Order: sequence, then structure tokens, then C-alpha cells
Amino acid sequence: MKKLNVTFDGIHDDTGFLHSFAKSLACAVQHSPWPEATEDIIATSGFAFRMWAREDLCSSATSIWDWGNKKPWVESGGFACGYVGRYWGQKKLEKEKRLEAIEMTKQSIDRGIPAVCWNVGIPEWGLLIGYDDKAKTFAALSPCQGQKECEIPYKKLGNGELPILSVLTLSGKSEKPREDILRDTMRLAVTHLEGNDRDAPGCIQIQGLAVYPALTGRFEADDPEFALCWNMGYLLGTYGALKYYAWKYFEKMGQVELASLYQVVYEAWIEAFRLKTNEDVGKSEVRREIAVHLREAWEKEQRALALLVKENEND
Repeated sequence: MKKLNVTFDGIHDDTGFLHSFAKSLACAVQHSPWPEATEDIIATSGFAFRMWAREDLCSSATSIWDWGNKKPWVESGGFACGYVGRYWGQKKLEKEKRLEAIEMTKQSIDRGIPAVCWNVGIPEWGLLIGYDDKAKTFAALSPCQGQKECEIPYKKLGNGELPILSVLTLSGKSEKPREDILRDTMRLAVTHLEGNDRDAPGCIQIQGLAVYPALTGRFEADDPEFALCWNMGYLLGTYGALKYYAWKYFEKMGQVELASLYQVVYEAWIEAFRLKTNEDVGKSEVRREIAVHLREAWEKEQRALALLVKENEND
């Protein structure tokens, strides 16, 4: 088997719930010829600003979007990408798309860069890091469950527990100027924060900053059912971890006010997550404290959105 030496070490994830696509994408960049963009790509692809939820707090809401949008989003961050997808209702395309994805993945591994793939280990995103044509299997690495490594037969690519094919590869770095990437990142951030994702399916009921009152209200309610559930910890950990990358990107780009706001946003989410996972959320005082932190993050991110809108209008 031809196999790359890949780990998720060095990818900042202080909650353990950084979105598996974002973490896998950052890891692919880290093991590419352009590791300096490892942290940037989570912000420049817009992922640091995505917030989607459902009334029942189903954790799968964080991965429901038009997956084909990953390619233009990552390209907006200054990369050239390959992408192959095959979705529900496209069974006739199964073999064609699978063979296309296999070849694209092998070419990426030959370039020394892992491919980002859906359904690695469990129904989550992960990396294809090696291939064996004789055994007709890929070596794969999941960011979940202790960075577990596994093998995926070629014939099972896109035919796992959730039989959807989605593979993205990094094929190059564009000549897009840093200033243009920043401008487009700000535009994408506004789209996500305002909840204007046109590709959101009907099952996504809450988008953008509207996620804040939806979550905060659960901690302020007399009934602690949703505040206590595992899904709430997942959402706090996922969105809290993503805010770090918004902070660090704006800091790197010299956007002092935005960086300062997002530092507070990130720290507030992380404290809310810490309380949810380490304190007795059955106690009303703990729930109220979590709500205070979320409201602080909400207020600061509303201010950040106003700045982003202003920057876009002035562009």
C-alpha cells in the first residue's frame, strides 16, 4: 500500500467537537505543500461562520448543506480543488462517480496530499491517506474516536452506512491575492451569519445568528431537557471550536477590531461548553451562567456582523 504519514496532531480543537469536515480539510492543508494556510482555510472557506440548527437540536444539522458547495468555498480560500459527489436519487451514477473518485483520490495521494472524504469509520468526514491497487482498498483516517485508522474497499467508497459519495482533493494553490481572499471571506461570513444560505434544505429551521437565541433559550427555560442532552454539548463544542479560526484569521490579517470581537466570542463559547460538560447542568444557576456566556458571544458576534456588512458596502 502507498500510504502517507498523516495525523491530526496540530489541528486546534480544544473541545474535541471541531466539525469533522473542517478538521479534515485543515489536516489535508497541513499535509500539503501549503501548510501555512492550515488555520486560514477554516475561516476562508466560510466554515468558521456557519451556524445551522434544528428545533430538536439534532447534531446532523451541522452537516446538512449542498455538499457540492465545498469546492467553490475552498476555492474562495485560494485553492484549486477536485471534487466528486453522488447523492440521494442518483443510483444510476454510482459506478461512474465511484471510479472517478477513486482515480482522483489516488492522484492526490500520489501528490502527497490526503483526500477529504465522507463516511470514514462512522458517518463523519475523514481522510483517505493511502491506497493499494492489488487489495483494492484505501487507508483512511477519522478525526473522531481517537483518530482511528481503517480501510475502505474501493467498492465501498460512497456505499457506507449513509450511501452518499463526496470526495474533495486539493490540487493546487491559486494566485488569488490575500486581500481578495479576505474580501471574499467577509462576504461569505455575512451570508452565513445572516442565515442566507440558499442551499439550506427544509429540515434546517434555524440559520446564522438566529442559532444563539435558539440555544440560549434552552438554558433559560424551566424545563432543562434540551440543556442536559448530549446534542447540546455537541453543538456548543462544534460552534465554539469553529469561532477560534475566525479569531485567528482576522488577527493574522490585521483586522484588529474583528479579531478582538471574535476572541471574546470564542472564549465565551468555550466557557459555555466547559460548564455544560463539567458542571451539573441540572442546576438552574449553572444553566443561567451558560446563557450569560452565550448572550455575550451573541452580542459580540452581532457587532462583528455589523462591521463585516460595513466592510462589504465600502468595497
